[in-house]
Amino acid sequence: MRATERWAAELAGWAIDPEVLAAAPESPYGFPAGLFGADRGAAATHEAVRAVAPRSVLDVGCGGGAASVPVGAPELLGVDESPELLARFAAAAGPGARTFPGRWPDVAGEVPAADVVVCANVVYNVPDVAGFVTALTTHARRRVVVELTDVHPWTSMAGLWRHFHGQDRPAGPTADLFGEVLAELGLAAESVTWQRDDPWRDAPADVVLAFTRRRLCLPADREPEVAEAMSRFADARPRTATTLWWAGAAGR
Repeated sequence: MRATERWAAELAGWAIDPEVLAAAPESPYGFPAGLFGADRGAAATHEAVRAVAPRSVLDVGCGGGAASVPVGAPELLGVDESPELLARFAAAAGPGARTFPGRWPDVAGEVPAADVVVCANVVYNVPDVAGFVTALTTHARRRVVVELTDVHPWTSMAGLWRHFHGQDRPAGPTADLFGEVLAELGLAAESVTWQRDDPWRDAPADVVLAFTRRRLCLPADREPEVAEAMSRFADARPRTATTLWWAGAAGR
């Protein structure tokens, strides 16, 4: 099986059991907007963007601008499906920033090219990874930079999911498989793997608990059980992520 096919198949394995999802009182998807502030970016990703001294940066799945705003490029462009996050991006990026609402690459035709295209913590939401990556590459004049956790973000909840639902969760896809996808697409990428901060490091305990309970498709009255289980099934593995970069193709 090709790497792109494996990627799609392994992502499909994360689909929530229809009965569990139907019983959920709230959607288990999405994150609190506060996790996506411009101060949440990774130094390794910023360095990969800055290395080519870009005059313009396009941030795909920009959130609040964590991957792009700290770089300080004169021209910033952001793409995101969330109007709230696009507003946060625009506020952080300042006058002159341009925003494009919608899902990448569906809106790629409306978005101009940039010196660097950066995309952080998005690709695990992308089944058609080949089309997604190709659109990133053809929009970058000099470089594409992609950041992702080394394992799927939901793997840390495997013990909790097994405890509450009696079901195992997948192990992939992974950053290593994403590297194989790039090679399969003929893209020669460089990369660096780094220790990742806990995104919840300064979040209130009640916010973390409510988020975890919602991810588990459980009602609010079960939060005491969830809190107890979180202490027993904590994921103690090191948190690592990888930043990859390769040459852009815009204008060739």
